[in-house]
Amino acid sequence: MGVGLLNTIEVILNGLMTGVMYSLVALGFVLIFKASGIFNYAQGVMSLFAALTLVGFQSGQIPFAELINAVFGTDVHHFGFTMPAILATLCALAVMVLFAIIVERLILKHLVNQEPIILFMATIGLAYFLEGFGDMMWGSDIKTMDLGLPQGGSFWFEDVTKTWAAEGSDYWGMYVDVLDVIAASVAICLVIALTLFSQYTKTGRALRAVADDHQAALSVGISLRYIWVVTWAIAGLVALVAGSMWGAKSGVQFSLSLIALKALPVLMLGGFTSIPGAIVGGMMIGVGEKLFEFYVGPMVGGATENWFAYVLALVFLVFRPQGLFGDKIIERV
Repeated sequence: MGVGLLNTIEVILNGLMTGVMYSLVALGFVLIFKASGIFNYAQGVMSLFAALTLVGFQSGQIPFAELINAVFGTDVHHFGFTMPAILATLCALAVMVLFAIIVERLILKHLVNQEPIILFMATIGLAYFLEGFGDMMWGSDIKTMDLGLPQGGSFWFEDVTKTWAAEGSDYWGMYVDVLDVIAASVAICLVIALTLFSQYTKTGRALRAVADDHQAALSVGISLRYIWVVTWAIAGLVALVAGSMWGAKSGVQFSLSLIALKALPVLMLGGFTSIPGAIVGGMMIGVGEKLFEFYVGPMVGGATENWFAYVLALVFLVFRPQGLFGDKIIERV
């Protein structure tokens, strides 16, 4: 194969890996929107908070250390021990489940049957509160996350793909980040697990019933409050996975909450109510922005990855506003 074709294949592969990372964040939006009709603006901040909590447990950091030191005049920061990654992950997951229960008790139960815009504004307030609470609890410094996962390029894959080039070509093989491959595998397993949970469990069927019609679900004895807790807990799990993958890749910092902005075009392409749509939309965004940057970026000064996804989403909104997999809404007037 020619070097140009091999470079294109490399760009597509890296785009697919990046797209799956976007899809991880978009999954949280889809889950909550399907079950409650709420667009959860706080999903990106939930990923940040989950990653901060995981790193805090893993490093043995004392929660609210700065506040404790300021009030009592002490100088304590760590417990003096560390946690294995698996145990820290389980503890962080427990915190996200507790967060789901608190959100339902303090916010959602008071907003039943309210207009969607009121629920949306509530999630905006929740996002800003959670970001400040995470800062106060774990500090605002950039943290390194070590989950024991391999990172960097695969030398084996570079050696294999080097042989694909024509003889005599100056080609050194394809670069694919091993962490991106692991993240893609985790995302695929997560989607399969969520699909099986939705289709073959009693709670999953109740989630689908609530998504179809809240009033009908209530009339057959399904607890809306219980379903909301389950939905937000699952969204917390997805946020933990997404925050872990992004944190391991680029460090745990408060700019991590901005990855939610990149999930919006993914949702517009895939549809707000489709779990497979979140994956397909993420891959389309990832591949599209990488190819556009590779071929068109040099002609327009580069940095096209910052805006390409939003332009593509705008085109979809004009011609297919419900997305590729979303349900078309028809209202009688």
